[in-house]
Amino acid sequence: MTVLQTTPVTTEHMTTEHAPGPADVCSAPPPRHPRPDGQDSYTISEVVAFTGLTAHTLRWYERIGLMSHIDRSHTGQRRYSNRDLDWLDLVGKLRLTGMPVADMVRYAELVREGDSTYGERFALLEATRRDVTARIAELQDTLAVLDRKIMFYADASRVQAYEGERTTR
Repeated sequence: MTVLQTTPVTTEHMTTEHAPGPADVCSAPPPRHPRPDGQDSYTISEVVAFTGLTAHTLRWYERIGLMSHIDRSHTGQRRYSNRDLDWLDLVGKLRLTGMPVADMVRYAELVREGDSTYGERFALLEATRRDVTARIAELQDTLAVLDRKIMFYADASRVQAYEGERTTR
C-alpha cells in the first residue's frame, strides 16, 4: 500500500467537526499535502490515487468507524480533507504494526471522545509498540539466520568454482 505523505499529523484531536487542536508532532519531516488547507476537498477517486487504498476500503473504514464523518458535497459525494489524509496516513502506519482492526477502531473512538482518553490511548499504543518491538527482534534473528545461510552458499559456490577450475587444468 502506498500512503500519501502529508503535513504534520494533527489526528489526535480529530473530531467530527475537524476542529483544530495541538499538533501530534511526528519524528518524520513534514511532508506536503496536494492542496493547501482551505482548498482541500478531495474526491474518493483522488484519495484512492493518493493513498493506494481502494474506494471500497475507504467506505468500509467509514462504515466501521475507523474514519470520522466524511463531509459530503451538495450532490452527496464524499469530500475528504487534508486532515482525513493525515488520519489515513496514521491508519496505514497502524496497519503496518499489525494492530488489529478492532483496536484501530477503538483508538479512533477514543480520539473522537477527546482529551480525557489520553491514558487509554497511551496504553493501546504502548501495547502495540511492545508487539512491534518483539516482531523486530524476531525479524532480526531471522535475518541473522538468512545471512549465515547466504554466507554458507556463497562460500560453497566459491569452493565449487575452485574445484571446477582445478579439474579443467
